Amino acid sequence: MTDPTAPNAADLLEAGVADLKVPEPSTDAEAMLVKVGFALPIVGVVMIVLAYWGASDTAYVADQIPMLISGGLLGIGLAVLGVGLYLRFALARVLRFWLARTVAEQQAQTDRVVEALGRVEAALRER
Repeated sequence: MTDPTAPNAADLLEAGVADLKVPEPSTDAEAMLVKVGFALPIVGVVMIVLAYWGASDTAYVADQIPMLISGGLLGIGLAVLGVGLYLRFALARVLRFWLARTVAEQQAQTDRVVEALGRVEAALRER
């Protein structure tokens, strides 16, 4: 025999969902990271140009290499990091919009199916 006071699976699921803590993303932080992701490649390209310009002013290779390594590699790193940040948050925004649109379209389609089934059921009852 089953215990009538024991919670069923639906009650356990409902309690588990109620206890679930999901942090909401901060739109301010996301907007700031998109701006940072947009600005970092620009700063990186400027650093690469400055490193090239600084290295081209001297005839000695020993003076050129440190400028190109420090400015050029840091500039490339900043550009790659900025493009990565921008793509991550831009794609997240597009995918959230796509998901919301898909859910709305599926809800409308479900409503049409339920309405059609209601008409079929009413027609079958009339017979």
